[in-house]
Amino acid sequence: MRIKLCLILLMIFTACSEKRHEDPYIITVNGVQEISDTLTWLSHEHILVDFIGADSIDTQDWDHDEVMDSILPFLEEIKKLGVDIFVDATPQYLGRDVLLLKKLSKATGLRIITNTGLYGAVNDKYVPSFAFDRSSKELADTWIEEFEESIEGTGIYPGFIKVSVDNNDTLDPIDKKIIEAAGITSLTTGMTIASHTGHSRALWSQLDVLESLEVPMDQFIWVHAQNETDNNIYLKAAEKGCWISLDGLGWELEQHLSKIQFAKENDILDHILISHDAGWFDPQKDTQDIKPYSAIFKNLKSLLLENGFTENEWRQLMIINPAKAFSINGTTH
Repeated sequence: MRIKLCLILLMIFTACSEKRHEDPYIITVNGVQEISDTLTWLSHEHILVDFIGADSIDTQDWDHDEVMDSILPFLEEIKKLGVDIFVDATPQYLGRDVLLLKKLSKATGLRIITNTGLYGAVNDKYVPSFAFDRSSKELADTWIEEFEESIEGTGIYPGFIKVSVDNNDTLDPIDKKIIEAAGITSLTTGMTIASHTGHSRALWSQLDVLESLEVPMDQFIWVHAQNETDNNIYLKAAEKGCWISLDGLGWELEQHLSKIQFAKENDILDHILISHDAGWFDPQKDTQDIKPYSAIFKNLKSLLLENGFTENEWRQLMIINPAKAFSINGTTH
């Protein structure tokens, strides 16, 4: 009788656990968190970026205490401004340091999200040599392993896939391989793909690859979409179903205002993400020039409200959209 009762309780516990995993969630450097419609996001920022190149990068080139001394005032500022979730978009081989991110999360109370993936732009400067010899499936297996087993044994897991491509009409072989690997990883894990793309020239070939793999288009973020000069292209991208990230607000306020107004006027505000693309502690520099993460809250919000935006539309941009874009659905972790 006692054994039977234990089996029943085990079955109930297992069923409840599986149900929890069926609900959408996000992964921060502190673990799994349920989706919330009350938390404010910054969906594309950077703590540290090292531009030295994939074959030369070394985490010994920076000191955690020095980085934290430089970055903490800026993170503490946005925490006071009401930011809850901070997406660090720095990929591996460009300065991803998940232990540093966890320290900053603990120091500030911000929920920080890191990533897996590879950065193929800038003529492959940040692609490690081994990637050229591996298949897309082999690359995906590495990224899936980070999702399932943690990043380099740290117990810290990625919450999205960060990739990039050179801005060409046709993907070169390594960029196509990276996008294929991202698609395979997304299908397996449920993680969203955020691709540094810029002008839409390189967008359509990426979407073609992902569509051929049957990756849902709402699992793709077109990063640096603000570089597109023809706003009508946003309508085509929204019709496809992907996210449109206007993430240069650290220094392009007026340009962004007009693009966000265009999105509202054309009923695609529910496809838009906004962020600063700010920060940028650079270990190769003797003197740092950190870009603050606050312009959206100090400047853009008042401009939007002055131009007819409502608090609900602000909430759509800063809370609802990023939570949907980065949610992980239907997978176990």
